Amino acid sequence: MTQMTIRNFPSAVELKIRELARERGWSLNRAVIHLLRQATGVEDGACGRGVGSALDEFVGSWSEEEAQAVDRRVGGAFENVDPDVWR
Repeated sequence: MTQMTIRNFPSAVELKIRELARERGWSLNRAVIHLLRQATGVEDGACGRGVGSALDEFVGSWSEEEAQAVDRRVGGAFENVDPDVWR
């Protein structure tokens, strides 16, 4: 994966990115990549990683009890960090 540095970043844009990240529970990196993909017409799922917005309708739809049941069944399978993301 490539790293890029952006200089003279507009404050208003930074605030919107931070707001998006906070609302969705994302890292700033993920929010910026999401927005760049949108702006360039490359959908989130197009690179074969992630599900894009396909599951958006389900976000926040489970009760606390349902969420705990899923957590028990998954058994920590998502606790590991993907090393390719952190290269």
